[in-house]
Amino acid sequence: MRRVWLFSAAALLAAAFVLSPASADDKAWSTLKGQVVFPASKPVPERKKLDVSQDKAHCLSKGDILDESLIVNPKNKGIQNVVVWLRPDSTNTKAKLPESAIFPDDAKRKPATIIIDQPCCMFVHRITVARVGDSIVAKNSAPVAHNFFWTSANNGEFNVTVPKESEWKMPQPLVAETSPIQFKCTIHPWMAGYVRVFDNPYYAVTDADGKFEIKNAPVGKFRMVVWQEKQGFRGGKEGRFGIPVEIKGPTTELKPIEFDITP
Repeated sequence: MRRVWLFSAAALLAAAFVLSPASADDKAWSTLKGQVVFPASKPVPERKKLDVSQDKAHCLSKGDILDESLIVNPKNKGIQNVVVWLRPDSTNTKAKLPESAIFPDDAKRKPATIIIDQPCCMFVHRITVARVGDSIVAKNSAPVAHNFFWTSANNGEFNVTVPKESEWKMPQPLVAETSPIQFKCTIHPWMAGYVRVFDNPYYAVTDADGKFEIKNAPVGKFRMVVWQEKQGFRGGKEGRFGIPVEIKGPTTELKPIEFDITP
């Protein structure tokens, strides 16, 4: 009888180890989805035609070039090129997500090569997001020369001519930087863009419908920062701390986030 009891206890203990979450791999993770929209009560801002003064034959070969610093979809008022990212539920500017909040497979991630192209007198992509350790390549797939002018606090300063149909690679990987880094083409002065560098995988850029998706986000209470190049943080200075969000698996769909980016 005692032998049967011991066997049953051992079996229950083994089952407990199988069924219970024993490691970070079993932690609940969620796909976070959302949309950033322009206020419904306001008219959609008009995109102005840019003054193209250099290499007109090539630059205007596909038609007029429109300002990309503020793009609102007239059909659903989604705002394109808004950067969103997660941070701790804290107003401490130095707070970082703990290691336990990072999806385990992220440790296997290899640094990426981030390509910023200049095919037809505009940067692609204008708003670029990257991780610490990634490398930047300024590509010029155009038949005319371009320039890549970059100045930053922690990631150096560069003013490099990129000949037609060639590329230039930044000499060192990206390091942490809290402010957006602007890049320009000084040959074509209307060309500009931004890079934001993150130390975790929980960031995204909104698409043409203003939508975004962040995969494998940790379940729990966090804050989400919303940033656009013309307006900066949603909510002004206090917006740097983000808006409270509660993430629940397996999919968390946020309500549309209204952002007045009127100049």
